[in-house]
Amino acid sequence: MKRSLEHIEYKEDTEALATFAKALAHPTRIAILKHLDTQSCCFTGDLVEVFPLAQSTISQHLKELKNAGLIQGELKPPKIKYCINQDNWKRAKSLFQDFFD
Repeated sequence: MKRSLEHIEYKEDTEALATFAKALAHPTRIAILKHLDTQSCCFTGDLVEVFPLAQSTISQHLKELKNAGLIQGELKPPKIKYCINQDNWKRAKSLFQDFFD
């Protein structure tokens, strides 16, 4: 039974690491995360002012980061406020650290 549990944890960790890595596989997403890490939260329009990209492009990158669980959005009509999902951010850091060690 223990072997089975270890296998499940291994599979979950490996899949999570791959999901985080895929989300980080674009320089703009890394830059967005670095920016969000210095802010408590921000809106899409704030990011459009920081990065020389169209709002639709920023929105697509935010969607990828949100789907990976690295950020979370809170609806503040008519806008969405984004911030780093601290629990998943810590998990991603830990998984990458374990991977590189």
